[in-house]
Amino acid sequence: MKYVLDTHALVWFLEGNSRLGANAKAILSHPDSQLVIPATALAEAIWIVERGRTSIPDPKDVILAVEADPRVVIYPLDKDIITITTSLYCINEMLDRQIAATAIILANKGELVKLLTSDKNITASGLVAIVW
Repeated sequence: MKYVLDTHALVWFLEGNSRLGANAKAILSHPDSQLVIPATALAEAIWIVERGRTSIPDPKDVILAVEADPRVVIYPLDKDIITITTSLYCINEMLDRQIAATAIILANKGELVKLLTSDKNITASGLVAIVW
């Protein structure tokens, strides 16, 4: 099973925020979890840190934590992701579409995948399996 992280899952895990769902926290804490971070989620996390909207002191801390974790793969924002986002009308925000599209791409490649998110719009879409 692979787990795609949305931005809040990534940020809240790194800062130890209590808003992180119990199931997501268990997955993110497990040493054998296979974690996929969409490039979009990583970029958004850095943007959030830059604006002081988290307890993480420096954007470099996010990058260092991601690079240091051997369980993590960063999934690129590519033409396939962009193409899928054009059909995800039920998800309002473009970045959320890109994150969901990452999970969809992996599932279409035969991967067992779940998205770690608390986003109500993504969850309500029913497009991907959700864990929180």
